[in-house]
Amino acid sequence: MFKLGDFVRFVDEKREGYVTRVIDAQTLGVTDTDGFEIPVSVTNLTHVHGHGSNRVAQSDEKQSVVIDEEFKETGIFLAVAEDSKASSVVHFTLINNTSYQLLLSLKTDKKGIYKGEFASVVQAKTSTQIYSANLSDLEIWPDFIFQVLYFTTANVKPVAPLNLTRKFKAKDFSGAKKQVTEINKYAWLIQLDEPVQLIDAQKLKESFFRGETQKPKILKPATEIDLHIEKIRDDYQFLGQSEIIDIQLGYFQQMLDAAIVHQMPSIVFIHGVGNGTLRHHIHKTISKHPQVRTFMDARKEKFGFGATEVVFKA
Repeated sequence: MFKLGDFVRFVDEKREGYVTRVIDAQTLGVTDTDGFEIPVSVTNLTHVHGHGSNRVAQSDEKQSVVIDEEFKETGIFLAVAEDSKASSVVHFTLINNTSYQLLLSLKTDKKGIYKGEFASVVQAKTSTQIYSANLSDLEIWPDFIFQVLYFTTANVKPVAPLNLTRKFKAKDFSGAKKQVTEINKYAWLIQLDEPVQLIDAQKLKESFFRGETQKPKILKPATEIDLHIEKIRDDYQFLGQSEIIDIQLGYFQQMLDAAIVHQMPSIVFIHGVGNGTLRHHIHKTISKHPQVRTFMDARKEKFGFGATEVVFKA
């Protein structure tokens, strides 16, 4: 059985690579040393022995258990780390920093199709890898259903089981990765048992009687606005094409409105050439805008047809 991150060799030709995608039960995506992902039948692949995968040790391998004098009630984390060989693959590691012994199960739900992915006991102060996925397929990842039972021999009042369903999104992986000592790697760290913040009823009541808060000030935009997605969002590599267009148009509209508020004479939007979709939507919007006097290609010697200058009415 092949898993994401496994190093494999083709049976019928001299080629090797890493498993980076499960296409179906009979076909895998293998990224070769040139960086190209190739669909390959599982019957045409064999493991390369002695070339260990990057997966974290499973819970059946003995880990040293740290004994704390203080009993810790919370601290169940999910560390999501890139495979060191196949960066498009990420491995999910459950980290149990509590003093409880956990009985953990993970099930996935993909449009009503459920699949058991992992079940095991996770000792206190240990970790175990529970899942692997292709990060570029984030938009079609299933929902993750975590179920956890807590056990301890200590004199501690029993706590309710943890039942949690997570749908991971690009924003979960948009922040900086942290050094996670439990797996000795940089990873995105997500707490599964994060305490629910309680609402202060008195403060909520007081807020009803406060006067109107000041409206936030609209900052004056620059004279040139770059709409390339990498200039707007740090997590652009996780976004689908439709999401990118929506974000770019939203930012364009925000900057257009701000320019009008500050009575700027004109503003330049750098949209690039591409397939012309973004440029088309921008021109469609400004051609009907009551505050726009005219618009034209901006500084062709610099941008070609990749920028539009919008001139406002006086």
